[in-house]
Amino acid sequence: MERFKGALMIAFLRLFALLPWPLVQRLGGFIGWCMWKLPTRASKVTRINLAHCFPELDAAGLERLSRECLRGIGKTLTESACAWIWSPQRSLRLVREVEGMDVLQEALASGDGVVGITSHLGNWELLNHFYCSHAKPIIFYRPPKLKAVDDLLKRQRVQLGNRVAPSTPEGIISVIKEVRRGGAVGIPADPEPSRSAGLFVPFLGTTALTSKFVPSLLARGKARGVFFHAVRLADGSGYKVILEAAPAAMYDPDPEVSVAAMSEVLAGYVRRYPTQYMWSMKRFKNRPDGEEKWY
Repeated sequence: MERFKGALMIAFLRLFALLPWPLVQRLGGFIGWCMWKLPTRASKVTRINLAHCFPELDAAGLERLSRECLRGIGKTLTESACAWIWSPQRSLRLVREVEGMDVLQEALASGDGVVGITSHLGNWELLNHFYCSHAKPIIFYRPPKLKAVDDLLKRQRVQLGNRVAPSTPEGIISVIKEVRRGGAVGIPADPEPSRSAGLFVPFLGTTALTSKFVPSLLARGKARGVFFHAVRLADGSGYKVILEAAPAAMYDPDPEVSVAAMSEVLAGYVRRYPTQYMWSMKRFKNRPDGEEKWY
């Protein structure tokens, strides 16, 4: 059954990748609209997350935001399908603007390790190609459940000479070693870690259990942090890649300070581009002691 599900998923991905780009986006928006209109898991989780993260909105405002966020999630799904199937060069032609390229160039020229930091905002699959076209990083990721999809992603994500490392003890060690030797790595910083590996820090209108891993790499010294995001342009023609140096507080040896600083930067991007964040993730599954579960 798993092999059948994997083959079916790959077939759908290849189908999306055959479509013209405007149709890819329209179809993604329609899928998202269906997720909003129907009683789906994605719509339930999205509404819960938004209600806690944007407490200043009234019921009507939250519903409008939920609709637009789910439409954005649908677009991310279909756009990612293209990035998984297309050649990296074809995907990179969708990068229309780059802001902060000097930040990456300076970090790469420093001789220190480079820690590329991103989140589930915008198109992180295209972002992978962008980063790997300028460096040869190890990309840290959580393997999907379907083996066929995992195999596809591992092939697609290493086409530009980089490597990938799963979120296993071996993968974590390989990332640490790469940074120590002055290499580059790429890490999504917003997946919820285990309690022992994270801290509850402010995030938008609430708190979120946030990983200590990225700040710990910077606190070890001889490493530079660079935030990466590829956000969808308003006209749908492509993306703007935004690069930003990690703030000084992220290098603080006190994890309470460094993790909070990282969360503040990530929250800033979500506030600027709320409809491009993957709100359907159970990002807040763990809650501080004594607080009621959300899901």
